[in-house]
Amino acid sequence: MLIMKINIKISIAAILITMAMGSCLKDLDTKPLDKRITTMDDLFSSDSSAGVVDQMLAKCYGGLTLSGQGSEGWRLPDIENPDQGVATFLRGYWNAQEQPTDEAMNVWSDGDLNEYHYQSWSSNNSYIRVIYQRIFFNISVCNEFIRNISPRVGSASPELKAKWTNYIAEVRFLRAYFYYCALDLWGNVPFATDKDLVGAFLPPQIKSANLFAFIESELKEINPSLIQANQDTNYYARANKAAAWTLMATMYLNAETYLGNGNSKYTECITYCDSVIHAGYSLYPKYPELFLADNGKNCRDEIIFGTAEDGRYTKNYGGTTYVVNAEVGGNMALADFGISSGWGGNLTTTTFMSKFPDPSGATDTRALFYLQGVGVAPLPALNTFTPVLALSKFKNVTSTGHPGSNTTFVDTDFPLFRLADIYLTYAEAILRGGNGGSRATALGYVNSLRERAYGNASGNITDAELTLPFMLDERGRELYWECHRRTDLIRFGLLTSGSYVWDWKGGAAAGIITDSHLNLYPLPISDLNVNTNLVQNPGY
Repeated sequence: MLIMKINIKISIAAILITMAMGSCLKDLDTKPLDKRITTMDDLFSSDSSAGVVDQMLAKCYGGLTLSGQGSEGWRLPDIENPDQGVATFLRGYWNAQEQPTDEAMNVWSDGDLNEYHYQSWSSNNSYIRVIYQRIFFNISVCNEFIRNISPRVGSASPELKAKWTNYIAEVRFLRAYFYYCALDLWGNVPFATDKDLVGAFLPPQIKSANLFAFIESELKEINPSLIQANQDTNYYARANKAAAWTLMATMYLNAETYLGNGNSKYTECITYCDSVIHAGYSLYPKYPELFLADNGKNCRDEIIFGTAEDGRYTKNYGGTTYVVNAEVGGNMALADFGISSGWGGNLTTTTFMSKFPDPSGATDTRALFYLQGVGVAPLPALNTFTPVLALSKFKNVTSTGHPGSNTTFVDTDFPLFRLADIYLTYAEAILRGGNGGSRATALGYVNSLRERAYGNASGNITDAELTLPFMLDERGRELYWECHRRTDLIRFGLLTSGSYVWDWKGGAAAGIITDSHLNLYPLPISDLNVNTNLVQNPGY
């Protein structure tokens, strides 16, 4: 059973407190007098210590989608917030990556959420603050795991030594992934690792280039200890070598964004794409089924890494529960989505719909629009949910048409990394001048995606049509609502000051150009007020 989908019976909150206590007590070289306090030494002196480490690992992975402890995390939250759904990683990251773009806009009058799509946010934006807190909370949990488990590997049995060595590599991958998200969203951020002592400590601010180098170094160092790619089905939704290679390829594709123009790494990007492509993954034949409730069972050959969602054991109001429920509103049929209520929040834009010449889905099966609208006018105000601009991509129904295990909390896993993205990443890196591959191979990868989408070769493109503008549109058609769009638009110079606009960009119905400082989010004012080591991003 997946470690993310087990019902955790031990108090992870107690474990986290114990980990911190253990670090402090080690410094003080003393034991607590209060017999009710359990230290890490106490835990590891018991016969159940191996199970404790398993559940500590589950906590690290749980940070991808859960809001707190146990199967109803909002009752014991990690982060204080009035809405614990907002306090989850995937929901917060999804909003940060999708809402400012042409792929998504939210119509709720929900605090300052609409500032994302209007691109009018400030350092006081509550949604930016909460995803910032969640990412750095997750990093701190990973640091605690590494800090407390690493010293115990040497004295463990041979079986546990091998197991825990792999666990540490997985958690270092998670930490690298969360730091990558921080790099992409904010650039220069506070930085701490397991080497920093617990206590009164203000993390220094690390420069983007140095954080890039840290992530790169971590992923290379841990790769030998990660499990082989796509070889053990028990490791689905856990980090393997291919997950690390995918993160490397993604970071290298965007290297000029993080390191500055002239610091490209497209050749390195191609190298890591090749590693993933030859690791045994394959495209799942039916695109719409990649986003259904049984995708964790059926689509493992394409999904390289993602969140493991389960309506029984990972109950939360974030994750894909948010993605699916907020996608449905008005008179949309709830049974079609396997849910008991639609939240009527997230739509796409008319600009994005135009990326599909035939939005009916009859030609390109990736066009998963609810009403297949053509020539739809932009919303007159960004406060009304209309199914004309609704998507039907993510659903809590299985490939056989049955609802998920729970109609309130969904079973649909969220694919953070999948093979299709790597095909497109390879092709773009070739077009941008990377060495070690070929245009013919790139064209073949792109057309393999289009053949899946069209059901035949009728949608295939020629070599002359394989251009960078085409690649941006094709990434949208293939990967929309999968947390790539903001990063892609920045790489193409089109999120803000470029010539590309869409419905309600900049707060205008037809869209307007916005300032380039918005390519990075502001560090939250709440953290700047506490940590005097931090300097705000320019323009805020």
